Amino acid sequence: MNTSKFVVAGLALSMSAGAFAAGAHGGGHGASSGEPAKASEAARTITVEMYDNYYEPEAIEVKPGETVRFVVENKGNLVHEFNIGTPDMHEAHQKEMMMMVEHGVIQGGKLNHDMMNMDMGNGHSMKHDDPNSVLLEPGQSKEVVWKFSDKGNIEFACNVPGHYQAGMYGEVNFE
Repeated sequence: MNTSKFVVAGLALSMSAGAFAAGAHGGGHGASSGEPAKASEAARTITVEMYDNYYEPEAIEVKPGETVRFVVENKGNLVHEFNIGTPDMHEAHQKEMMMMVEHGVIQGGKLNHDMMNMDMGNGHSMKHDDPNSVLLEPGQSKEVVWKFSDKGNIEFACNVPGHYQAGMYGEVNFE
């Protein structure tokens, strides 16, 4: 039996335990970048297209306190994520996303939805149901409605392993 895979998975789980304890999945990785909002509160709608390792547009302008409805479309051939947060939040989330790949949840261009619902042994799943984030298979589209907080270092990013490092992130600039 090869235990190294289990050691790596256990290490990844323990490294993300702090994020889970802070209410990461289901509670939102985006807490310091704003808060979820209702579409009826949105001042405007921005369509974001995800291609294989870049977004269109590559940057967005917002006002502090503004609520934006994002229509996110995956135009690429791989699973991609649209996640609003700080660079530190993205770095922490990338460890969780690596675990999703290691467990077979993310499989190139598709998601194993049954695996996403499994309990990871700590009462949390890999569901990806944070209000500041969507994880989409090719051809899928979903919405994120987000109220931006005060000015800060905020970006949107794909945290699927290797995608952020390949340049799949964009700046949120405050007017």
